[in-house]
Amino acid sequence: MLNVAAELARRKARDEDSTGSRNNAVPFNQQNFEQLQKECLKSGSLFCDPTFPADWDSLGYNQLGRYSSKTIGTEWKRPTELSSDPQFIVDGAKRTDICQGVLGDCWLLAAIASLTLDPQVLNRVVPPGQNFGSQYAGIFQFQLWQYGQWVDVVVDDRLPSRDGKLLFVHSAEGGEFWSALLEKAYAKVNSSYEALSGGSSIEGFEDFTGGISESYDLQKAPPFLFNVVRKALKLGSLLGCSIDISSSYETEAITGQKLVKGHAYSITAAQQVLHYGSPVQLLRIRNPWGQVEWTGAWSDTSKEWDGVDPEEKKKLDHSADDGEFWMSYTDFLHQFSRLDICNLTPDTLSSDVIGRWNFSEFEGEWRVGSTAGGCRNYPATFCSNSQFFIRLDDEDEEPDDGENGCTVIIGLMQRDARREKRFGRDLNTIGFSIYQVPDEFKGRSDVHLGPDVLLRRNAVARSQNFINLREVCDRFKLPPGDYVIIPSTFDPHRKGSFILRVFTEKQAQTSPMEENVNADIQEPDVGQKDVDPHFKHLFVQISGNDSEISAFELQQILDKVVAQSELFLDQFMYELTTSSSSEGSDVRTDGFSLQTCRDIISLLDIDGSTKLGLLEFHRLWKKIQKYLEIFKSHDSDGSGTMSSHEMRAALNEAGFQVNSSLIHQIVVRFSDQSFSVDFDCFIGCLIRLELLFKMFRTLDKKNQGKIELDLQQWVCLAIN
Repeated sequence: MLNVAAELARRKARDEDSTGSRNNAVPFNQQNFEQLQKECLKSGSLFCDPTFPADWDSLGYNQLGRYSSKTIGTEWKRPTELSSDPQFIVDGAKRTDICQGVLGDCWLLAAIASLTLDPQVLNRVVPPGQNFGSQYAGIFQFQLWQYGQWVDVVVDDRLPSRDGKLLFVHSAEGGEFWSALLEKAYAKVNSSYEALSGGSSIEGFEDFTGGISESYDLQKAPPFLFNVVRKALKLGSLLGCSIDISSSYETEAITGQKLVKGHAYSITAAQQVLHYGSPVQLLRIRNPWGQVEWTGAWSDTSKEWDGVDPEEKKKLDHSADDGEFWMSYTDFLHQFSRLDICNLTPDTLSSDVIGRWNFSEFEGEWRVGSTAGGCRNYPATFCSNSQFFIRLDDEDEEPDDGENGCTVIIGLMQRDARREKRFGRDLNTIGFSIYQVPDEFKGRSDVHLGPDVLLRRNAVARSQNFINLREVCDRFKLPPGDYVIIPSTFDPHRKGSFILRVFTEKQAQTSPMEENVNADIQEPDVGQKDVDPHFKHLFVQISGNDSEISAFELQQILDKVVAQSELFLDQFMYELTTSSSSEGSDVRTDGFSLQTCRDIISLLDIDGSTKLGLLEFHRLWKKIQKYLEIFKSHDSDGSGTMSSHEMRAALNEAGFQVNSSLIHQIVVRFSDQSFSVDFDCFIGCLIRLELLFKMFRTLDKKNQGKIELDLQQWVCLAIN
């Protein structure tokens, strides 16, 4: 219950003051940079971060663990202990400030190198004004995008070193520390330095920009890819590339032309030059090592440059020995295996000249028993997955690929992938499907499409693969229309949290596709004359001298009825069971709880006696008859229980519209450990829901959809 309250508070804060947005980052670990810096300056002490201490646990858990040969002799030192004149940034951040250490995070360094190409993006991640001057207190601040929100991360400046040199990322000159401290901030949000080992530059690109990334297999490169690269660079996108390896022995192996396999490079420019009058497409590529450069055509000293105009050659700065080199686009396709492009969100770009993507983002969860439905291969549960609506109205203008339609980039990201590595937890295998919304639901996002819709039609598009990566992202060209996106794990019953992001070239309407929470309970008025005389006689028998039934008595009656253990209840049981026209085995129950019986009386007790009279009990009996019929119709395997994935449809049939968040809470409260719902829990759920709706509507006099309570009113209402 407290977890639910905390989540509601977080979402309310995000909606009210844009908490987690670019302009209002969330303090990571609730650490406020200005406050901590002020406290350190006042006390004259240097900051020591208690949430990411300078010890073995922050280094790693296996390869960088306490007993690893890679960490022997490691000391945590501040820049003032490593350099006589430490600097945070010298003459602006440059690509040459980033040189790799012993940690296998070249993918991250390639992303950091790309940051230096755009001062606006860099200043977002590395707030300016930080230094080792008068305000130095051993604390530094960075801002990173983490799963849908920006977080403000503070670190102390104690850095892993050995023999007086930084163990991990460092600047070429050795006295500049912004890149090493940024790496530490990134290690902190991911729990350790070792968690950064191995990855794709896509991940770093996204966490520094909040953008969405695409990946291209260069062996299957589309014919318009060079134009995409050039346009992406003009839009401020971050680009990386790499060469695949066939085995671990090839990791960082250097080819005959000085390219490094299994290594992340960044692309920093795309130009077309005239070579003896003929156009040639070139890419500028950077090795984050700051050395080891391509030696083939168009490398620093190659003869191809002799055919280029001297002024143009000078402008391209082709001969610096800094790990950066030029290569023809044709050679690039032959030499490299993958290209990654990170497209930036509109709020990242300040120029009014360039175009921008339209952008939407949604949070979601795969919850076992409610919304973890798996892929289309599992029809019994697939429709339980969360659904998201998108309307595409306008086709692209001047499409790069020459095809008419609406460009959509969809990214599905699972949360906390690196933080889970130390616990040996594998990533979920994830993907998504796109269905066209049928005409009868066109324009509506207040529905949840069920098996009668989704299982009778094919997806119009889907992610290329279901794969166990942090993110699956694909670009589509769809005709104008209404669509529903369904993100899922491959197998059902896999727990996880996700972020779904949608980029469109033109304006698009997007929203979660969820039913509005509502209830429409139809009950006929019942008078004394409507009650069968035999029913009255039996009621007198079971109700005792006061002709009323208490919660304790009701519990005994309901348990005996379901167990069919009392002869004098045969008539009730006969009415109950013969009212259902559906076939199936007997219902299963563990017995009605006293709380359910109290809820029943709270719901049906009209005269305030806290007991049920004849008419009130008759209304209950009719409800149970109706709910039994619904229950058995959704007991698909005849087990006497209902799968929790059937709850949404069953509740809908009973008159309740619920969304995924409410379904999850219902499943947690009323299902067993195998996520089955027996009959007494089903009855308890429906009674509780009806009671809650009626309580809310009683207090919502103006029908505004919200109520206001003080603390005493809230406690009295909740404890009832």
